[in-house]
Amino acid sequence: MRFLLRWVAFCFLTLSFAHAALGDDFFDTTLGDFAAELKTAQAQGKQGILLVLEAEGCPFCKRMREQIMSRAEVREYFHRHFNVFSLDVNGSIPVTTPEGKEMTEKAFARNLEFKGTPTFVFFAADGREMARHTGAMRDAETFLALGRYVAEGHWQRMSFEQFHRSR
Repeated sequence: MRFLLRWVAFCFLTLSFAHAALGDDFFDTTLGDFAAELKTAQAQGKQGILLVLEAEGCPFCKRMREQIMSRAEVREYFHRHFNVFSLDVNGSIPVTTPEGKEMTEKAFARNLEFKGTPTFVFFAADGREMARHTGAMRDAETFLALGRYVAEGHWQRMSFEQFHRSR
């Protein structure tokens, strides 16, 4: 009986860790220097960076990671055009903003005046904000449309809602 309980506990923990990691490979690794990350993105021929503002325990963030960001076609598209990083809106890790200011993740998120999580903020290689979207996407196709909206320059002429409706 004890063996059976240990086996069930092992299986549960294994599945929990595997489940929690879904979508993690959507994000690039960073030391938190987003000014340097912009230079890296530019050197790689990308249009800039995408910061995904998230919070631990956010069910919408979790759904985005597990159901949308974990898909290969989504990951490939976004990584073709942007370097992608997660930012914990409650985090105390020091970061450097695209403008070169040092502050905590939490302070940077507040500086960005985010309204909720997840929030997707796209920065051009020169550090200016190109576009942002607050809230989880309904599906992978809509998230890919957001990527195309920014990558193809539509953000300069219309809102994402206008772009998405026109498709």
